[in-house]
Amino acid sequence: MTSIETHDQTTAAAAGEAADDGGQCCDNHGPHGYSARKAEHLKRLRRIEGQVRGLQRMVDEDVYCIDVLTQVSAGTKALQAFALSLLEEHLRHCVAAAAEEGGAELEAKVAEATAAISRLLRT
Repeated sequence: MTSIETHDQTTAAAAGEAADDGGQCCDNHGPHGYSARKAEHLKRLRRIEGQVRGLQRMVDEDVYCIDVLTQVSAGTKALQAFALSLLEEHLRHCVAAAAEEGGAELEAKVAEATAAISRLLRT
């Protein structure tokens, strides 16, 4: 198990969610919604990571505070765009699959998506 998987399971457990299900989304409906674009997402996250490291370098080099804040804003927007992309994929894949089943599965996925949207709006 990788440290990322361990972190994901720890984070999920702390949030009261189920642990990582090994790539399955909604009760055996296949991989997560983002899996088809996994390489693209990882590339995007590496770019965001580079932005954050750039922020560290700017602070280390005593760059003017407004310039640092401008870069913080760019990094924040990049993370928000990434989150929205994941949310869309979740709705199209996991929630759509639950809609086929209906009942409690659908209610649970809608509640889960609503909570995720709420968390995104608070940031």
